[in-house]
Amino acid sequence: MTDRLMLLDTASLYFRAFFGVPDRVKAPDGSSVNAVRGLLDIVAKLITMYQPTHVIACWDDDWRPQWRVDLIPSYKAHRVLEVVQSAPDVEEVPDPLQQQIPLIREALGALGIPIIGAAEHEADDVIGTLATDADMPVDIVTGDRDLFQLIDDPRDVRVVYTARGMSNLEVWTEATVVAKYGILPSQYADFATLRGDASDGLPGVKGIGEKTAATLLQAHGDLEGVRSAAASGQLSATASARFADAADYLDVAQTVVRVATQLDVAAPGTALRALDPVEADAADHLAEQWNLGTAMTRAVAALASRG
Repeated sequence: MTDRLMLLDTASLYFRAFFGVPDRVKAPDGSSVNAVRGLLDIVAKLITMYQPTHVIACWDDDWRPQWRVDLIPSYKAHRVLEVVQSAPDVEEVPDPLQQQIPLIREALGALGIPIIGAAEHEADDVIGTLATDADMPVDIVTGDRDLFQLIDDPRDVRVVYTARGMSNLEVWTEATVVAKYGILPSQYADFATLRGDASDGLPGVKGIGEKTAATLLQAHGDLEGVRSAAASGQLSATASARFADAADYLDVAQTVVRVATQLDVAAPGTALRALDPVEADAADHLAEQWNLGTAMTRAVAALASRG
């Protein structure tokens, strides 16, 4: 079997599981386990479909890093839970999901899937670093378009895009990005900077939507080229004025939008494998203890059936 690394945007997947799996089945203590059960089924499906030899659950050690907020205060601001002003930012996560996160980590551990995060960075940054450093093909599993910037056909780095649901997974390559947006993956961060992104609190440049952003990047290559064209009068007076007005935002936006690729994290060399009898018993016990049912069984079976 050819080595292939799968990087999970874990929070993206467990949020999808939480909202996609009915909260009817409870743990014996009455707590919700729908996100755990759903995530285990997602992992089983991904392993079965794409046959990775290595899987890493990438983690948000800091979902809204202060250094990004310092540059763009509106960054993810709408996702902040209303708390005491002096307290650290807390992401607005439903309590029944928040309570399941320790069990999610335990369940991933029972399957032998390592969890990797980095202080003051998001899972996107961990993914960016591991994908860049990988010496094998990479599948990035996410519903976040920002990670399209990591797609790299020569290195066989793809995105398995989950936005349309687990029954409609899409594998995005360079050709997919070009067909959809008219730009290359390497231009995607500049594209997102120009058009803005309400889901991340990025204002963009006033009057610049997707089509205009793509046209500008096609003509001028990258953000710096577009800004140079605006400053030298190659764009309309209205467009040039809009870029001048957005100068403070554009000076810092690239740093915020581009995922980090040089963090001090490394992929463990351990490949996925079938659980041994002791590990399988432990996974069964965890499933019984928390009423995870056949979701854990399917995930364990997926590990055993690879190749």
